[in-house]
Amino acid sequence: MTVGEKQAGTPNPPEVLDGPFSTRQLLRIDEALRLADQGTGLVFSVFVGGLDEPVREHAERLHRQLAEPDRSILIAVSPNQRQLEIVTGRQARKRVPDTYTRLAALSMVAAFGGGDLTGGIIIGLDQLASHAGKG
Repeated sequence: MTVGEKQAGTPNPPEVLDGPFSTRQLLRIDEALRLADQGTGLVFSVFVGGLDEPVREHAERLHRQLAEPDRSILIAVSPNQRQLEIVTGRQARKRVPDTYTRLAALSMVAAFGGGDLTGGIIIGLDQLASHAGKG
């Protein structure tokens, strides 16, 4: 796990040496991840950091490395590159089609544009989980 990355299911927020989040913000993201996982039965993960070009392929590689990629949704954000990718596994995509991931992405981008990285991630998690429904 890299600095600034938070993955669902980890018992404690990662140690942040020089990341974009305060401890309070990490706890808020961790809570949003927990609620999304519990409410849907899917596995949500967030990666915040640099993404290699091509960005989509890098996000898909990260997604494949998750413990349960078929049931997982990865939100990959690179603030410095102004890039956002949402990758859904095969089972997750059945419950959250691309149309809904695009809507969540639009909401996230709006929050990011207003300078709210944490809020954008939380909004995205909430919208994706709401579209997925109960698992």
